[in-house]
Amino acid sequence: MSTEVSGTAVDFGAIKAKQRAGWETGDYPRVGNTLQIIAELLVEAADVRAGQTVLDVACGQGNVALAAARRFADATGVDYAVNLLEQGRERAEAEHLPVIFLEGDAEELPVPDSTFDLVGSTVGVMFAPDHQRAADELCRVTKPGGKIALASWTPTGMIGDLFRTVGKWAPPPAGVKPATLWGDEEYLNGLFGDRVEWAGLTKRSFVFRYHSPEHFSEWFRLYYGPITKLAGTLSEADLAAFAADLAEVARKFNQAEDGTVAAYAEYLEAVGIRR
Repeated sequence: MSTEVSGTAVDFGAIKAKQRAGWETGDYPRVGNTLQIIAELLVEAADVRAGQTVLDVACGQGNVALAAARRFADATGVDYAVNLLEQGRERAEAEHLPVIFLEGDAEELPVPDSTFDLVGSTVGVMFAPDHQRAADELCRVTKPGGKIALASWTPTGMIGDLFRTVGKWAPPPAGVKPATLWGDEEYLNGLFGDRVEWAGLTKRSFVFRYHSPEHFSEWFRLYYGPITKLAGTLSEADLAAFAADLAEVARKFNQAEDGTVAAYAEYLEAVGIRR
């Protein structure tokens, strides 16, 4: 799959293959599990009901799917990183939750049209390189009158700053728009058009809590797959400089005064009705 950008073809298939390799590096759930509260708030904002069908897109280790299953919804998670799916299955088994996990691409979901009462994603689908195709897929699999619920990091928040910092060391592929645009209301409206009526667009903050800025840097270098993969390509001197840059991001947004990190990261919680 490719598209034209300024006369140059963008090979989204090749880009996704590299992304997948990144997410399958490290141990992303060590980071992703800490974000569970975002999913709990999202399914509450979407008013998930017992017995509803819920799809968690780019589910990773299944935060939305597990949150929905706790509310007795029939939950399914989809992701292309098989190691993350396996951890999702382990989490569901440990919590005795009947969640189905499927291997699949957010831009080509392996489910029929108009299947789900709620289609959601927490900081997942935003990383699909072809934003429009991913948005089209979310609409395709949501029942008319059903809901689409998304939590996406904003361009101006801490994670937007983190990604810009990482981009200085590994520039993103040409033709791929920043993932954090999903956290911009105007951009979101452009992606979905009149197919979705947004009932709630709320800016929230997730608090990253670590022992220190250096601990934050170390944790992301060890476990956040794309950052782990990048760190493995750097020389010893560059790795030290990269580690310091990551720590500085945590330090910039930190509001703790006791030496630990309580860094506030803004995200957009969006809940809409599929027309």
